[in-house]
Amino acid sequence: MTQDDPFGPTRHPSGRACEHAALASEVISILNDRQGVSSSGARQVALDYLVRAVIKRVEFDARLVLDEMGAYRLTHDALIDIYIPKAAEHLGALWMTSDLDFAAVTIGALRLQALLGEAAQSVSRGQVDMTNILHALVVVPESEQHFLGASVVAAQLRRLGCDVRVSINESQQQVVDRVVHDHPDMVLFSCARAVGLETVCGTVKKIRHNGDPVPVLALGGAFSGLTDGIKKQTGVDLVTNTAKDVVGFTTKRQKALGPR
Repeated sequence: MTQDDPFGPTRHPSGRACEHAALASEVISILNDRQGVSSSGARQVALDYLVRAVIKRVEFDARLVLDEMGAYRLTHDALIDIYIPKAAEHLGALWMTSDLDFAAVTIGALRLQALLGEAAQSVSRGQVDMTNILHALVVVPESEQHFLGASVVAAQLRRLGCDVRVSINESQQQVVDRVVHDHPDMVLFSCARAVGLETVCGTVKKIRHNGDPVPVLALGGAFSGLTDGIKKQTGVDLVTNTAKDVVGFTTKRQKALGPR
């Protein structure tokens, strides 16, 4: 008399191999999804970790988080150029959907600012010709309420070897006075809202009227790519969210004009 197998019917070894292969394939698929790279170049799993770190931790240590992000094999350049800006965008999206209140978003942005400072200190500047260093002024127009984007741009410019000053929420005349007094080679406006474009337009007109020489004028930020004809509307020389574009444009202009 045969006895029933208490553990079910006997499975052929090849069947087990197929099951293992299917399980392994599923695990790899899940891991690949978590490691997926967005169009911005950010790995989602690392970005999710950063967002959680700035909004969920009771105590926040920027140096510790910087070290933890290193476990994802991220360079400090990548944090400055990709992950911190994308995390800031995510905080803004959570606020728009009411998943985070304004206080939580503000705290998260301040923590990202602290992380940016730590990362920027660890990044070495490129090779710089000190006799021909470029001077930049990064401007957050009056009535604008953001600061992190401008800080990211300033960090990128410093990494490229530029001397950088930042103007936040100053009047048009104060910005013009800075330009007249400091003679920067380029002025970069960071704009997030339509109302900021009006301020930029007025400031650009005053700079062009008073500047001698007139610096390269550039516009970037969340609102820079949302309006057709924005370059003509504001009177700037170029519209871009890439610091290298502005540095390259300024360098070419200076070479074309020759020694001042």
